Parts: sequence; C-alpha cells; structure tokens
Amino acid sequence: MKIDLIDAVRAFECLCALSLLIQCAEFWRLTAAQEGAGVWLWNIQRDDLKNAPGWLRSTCDHLFRPQTQRLHLGFRILLAVTLFWGSNLFSSTILFLSTIIVLIRWRGTFNGGSDFMTIVALTGLLIGHLASIWWPPALAWRAGLWYVTIHTLTSYFISGAIKLGHVHWRSGRALTVFLDTAIYGPLPASSLWQQPAITRLAAWSFILWECAAPLVLLGPVWAIGFCMIAAVFHGLVFWYFGLNRFFWAWAVSFPALIFCASDLRLGEI
Repeated sequence: MKIDLIDAVRAFECLCALSLLIQCAEFWRLTAAQEGAGVWLWNIQRDDLKNAPGWLRSTCDHLFRPQTQRLHLGFRILLAVTLFWGSNLFSSTILFLSTIIVLIRWRGTFNGGSDFMTIVALTGLLIGHLASIWWPPALAWRAGLWYVTIHTLTSYFISGAIKLGHVHWRSGRALTVFLDTAIYGPLPASSLWQQPAITRLAAWSFILWECAAPLVLLGPVWAIGFCMIAAVFHGLVFWYFGLNRFFWAWAVSFPALIFCASDLRLGEI
C-alpha cells in the first residue's frame, strides 16, 4: 500500500485546521476571564516579566489587552480556516508565532500535550514550506511529515517507557488514582476501575501499545492499526478527563504517521 504525498499533506492540513479552530473556540470562551474581574488577568501575570526589558513588558502589555486579544483570536481563526484549502508560508509562519504568543499569555502550556503537538504540527508545516525554497517540494514535505512523525513516535514511546518504570502504573493503581479525580470521580466502590485485575490489564495495554510505537514504521497497515488504537485511547482520555483538544491535537499527526510508514516500508525489506 502506497500513500500519496499530496493526499497526506492535505489530510494533515485539514486536521490541523480543525484542531486549531477547537483551541480558538476554547480561548474565545475564556476571554471574559481575562478581563474585568476575571481570574486570569494580565495585570497579575505580567509580574513574571518584572525583570524583563522594558520594551518586552510594553509589547506584552499591548498584545494582551482584551481588545488586542480578541483581534488576535479572530485573525487566528481566519488563518486556521484557510488551512482547509491549503497552507502557505505566510499562514504557517503567523500561526506558529501566534501559538508562541498564546503560550506566553498562559505562562507556558495551556493544555500540556495538546500545545506541544500543536507546535510540532505547525513546525512541520513550516519545514514543508521553508524547505521548498531550496529543495524539491516533494522532498521538503517529506521532511516536514517526518519531523512530525519522529516527534509523535518519540512522545508515545517515552510515555510508555516512563509508565513501565513506575510500579504504580505496572500494578494499575495509578490508573485508578487518575480516574478517581477525573470527571466521573470519585469512583464508587462497585466501579470496574476499582478492581485491580481490570486496571492492571488496562494499564499494561496502554504501556505495551505506547512502547510499541516504533513498530508503526513497519508499514502503512501497522500505522493505520496504531492510529485506530490511538483514536480510541485519546477518545477515552476525552471521555474521562474532558480533554477534547487533546484528541484532535494528536489526530493531526495520523496522516504523517501513515505516510511515513508507507514511505519507509521497513516491513518489505
């Protein structure tokens, strides 16, 4: 099975657009909390920059005014929508810089892994467009998709390896603790997630699946299977923890994983 590069890039761009729009919708709903009597006022957070140069503080004061924030989000939404018809160097660069600005506003990652994957995806877009200036476009976009793939597989593998090294994950106890503080927690005594055998089986399933991430490169069939399991995994995270943007931020990487597995075809060697 050979995956077409153009189809992979278009799917990658469309999923990236969808993920960015969901993030923008969340930020838009939080605008009220960043002004007036809100709990996330820039006047409080700007104390982090008290030792920064004056020009930087004044620039951030301007960028993070409520009116400017709304204009920024509106422009970010507009650029995200254009990705459905294809990205370009301008939109990729502005969306990348815009994401950095958002991270500064929230004093780092707003939603952990989803922000990391958003930066990875936008960097992949930038690589594709920037490298096309000097390299043939096909080679440039391969580089961009491979960048996303390497980061994604490394993240899954490291996550699984860390769990494997912790006794509470191997026993399943960590999974119970996490679910106990999730949306449907605290868990009732009759919950399946209170049964050690169930949580141990689930925990080991996640550990082995994440540690097996490099096997994706054996071929597109392996990659498709891995992505299907990933969709279920991230769907469960969404269901139990409410991390909806987490699902879409990782789904953006699926076209890159499938294409790169097709491109390398280790299983045929």
